Amino acid sequence: METFDSISKRKSVREYQAKPIAKNLLEKLVDAGRRAPTARAVEPWEFVVITDEEKLKKLGEIASTGSFIKSAGSCIAIFCKDTKYYLEDGSAATENVLLAAADLGLGACWVAGDKKPYTGEVSKLLSAPPELKLVSLISLGWPKEKSAQVKSRKLEDVIHWDKF
Repeated sequence: METFDSISKRKSVREYQAKPIAKNLLEKLVDAGRRAPTARAVEPWEFVVITDEEKLKKLGEIASTGSFIKSAGSCIAIFCKDTKYYLEDGSAATENVLLAAADLGLGACWVAGDKKPYTGEVSKLLSAPPELKLVSLISLGWPKEKSAQVKSRKLEDVIHWDKF
């Protein structure tokens, strides 16, 4: 798939088929994440791939905005060292994973981390070292239904040339 096809195809998917995701596909997603741009070449990220059904269920219970993680085939938690630009770096890694998932035909949804009250509980569940910050949880699975990306604002609504 071409890059712009992946960008156009990517959307938040919250309903998944009860079908596992192959380990090699999950590794491709993490590989895409680790290749994200990073300020000062710090590469502060660590990726936890969750496939255990009990842990997925618990994550869905803990993450108030991500209850659908319970029915996901997998989830990738992205943690970063507390560097000056950890949130930007972790967000870039998250977007790479989302685009790679779209390219592979997987559904995915970015569930917020960082400033959510559940981050400590998620970190504890996943045995994350205390110096790492949870940037995102990405639910993953084979989409239950085929759907298309919908954006309310068109290019001409958001583009400005030379000045605002």
